[in-house]
Amino acid sequence: MAALADAGIVGAVDWVGCVHDREASLRARPDDEIELLFEGVKGDSHGGLFRPSCVRVEAMHDLGTPIRNSRQLSVLSAEELASIAKGIGVRELQPDLLGANLVVRGIPDFTLVPPSSRLQFESGATVVIDLENLPCNLPAREIEFDMPGSGKRFKAEASRRRGVTAWVEREGIVRVGDGLRLFVPSQPAWPHGRASTQAEA
Repeated sequence: MAALADAGIVGAVDWVGCVHDREASLRARPDDEIELLFEGVKGDSHGGLFRPSCVRVEAMHDLGTPIRNSRQLSVLSAEELASIAKGIGVRELQPDLLGANLVVRGIPDFTLVPPSSRLQFESGATVVIDLENLPCNLPAREIEFDMPGSGKRFKAEASRRRGVTAWVEREGIVRVGDGLRLFVPSQPAWPHGRASTQAEA
């Protein structure tokens, strides 16, 4: 039996970009296409097979510990971006301000797609969804710089709508306008959900 099932949802790529110098700025530079390598998006500062651990995994690893890089890409939903924009009181929220690599359209409740789901693009390039990308102050600062008064509302409005982090399972080119398919784990939900509930409390 296949471990992953076609969700029957066909989406599309709305936007692609690359963060060339993460130390200089979170902002991504938009493009017509990106190349996905096993190390991540070609030229992106989040690339690499390994990364130093951060606060998001500090319950398991001391900060700066070398770990596998499952945060190679930041993937957002066009629909959720529009919802965040409305919540912070702006007409449109550009994905470059959030350091995005991919914006997809057509997948409902995208941020809540189960971990280990796959997005497969027309070229065959495939990324594995790792975790929800929790809202933080870095995008809020970029938004505030461009749209004063709106950035401070970002974290609250982006909760459960900030998109996901992902890593490359199969290399290939992803272009704006490409179609994509969603595959989700075929296993049932874990029945002992107390740990995740406590984490949210």
